[in-house]
Amino acid sequence: MFERFTKGARATVTGAADHAERAGAGAVSEEHLLFALLDQEGSRASFATAALGLADRRASVAAALADARRRGGMTRADAEALAGIGIDLTAIVDRIEEAHGEGALDGGRRVRRRWSGHRVFTREAKAVLEKSLRIALGRRDRFIGEEHLLLALTANPGVVADVLAEHGATYETVSRALYGDGGAQQDRKAG
Repeated sequence: MFERFTKGARATVTGAADHAERAGAGAVSEEHLLFALLDQEGSRASFATAALGLADRRASVAAALADARRRGGMTRADAEALAGIGIDLTAIVDRIEEAHGEGALDGGRRVRRRWSGHRVFTREAKAVLEKSLRIALGRRDRFIGEEHLLLALTANPGVVADVLAEHGATYETVSRALYGDGGAQQDRKAG
């Protein structure tokens, strides 16, 4: 599949691996793909992130993702659902961190290890790459570009999509920023 990626999309994937390595993560995640996309300049995806204000709110995006990692990867919707049945997720996280230390629910993402030439991707990151292919095919694009990766990040349910939505970047708003209103209509037909 990687041979179908544009130069910019390849740079995003390798940039994600660099982000993971610098963070001491055990694998490349959706979060690393997002930050690598935010690093890119001069592409359709960078235009969309700038138009939606994501580029200017990178620190806010990073803080929201760090907060989600602290909750063990649970989304805000998960926390609200638990609150609906009387479970205070914040209180649980606080108690776990009292007993086991700060970041105990981080999922071991900060494990330091030497990187070999091969980069391991999380199941969720692989799903984003696969979804980007489906989006490109649905749009009848020959190659997978950074814009398809960005759309895939908004389309796959989870913490990254939730944080992007909290910052105004849903599948629909990204599609409109990339393609105008006609792109959103084409996406609905392809989906």
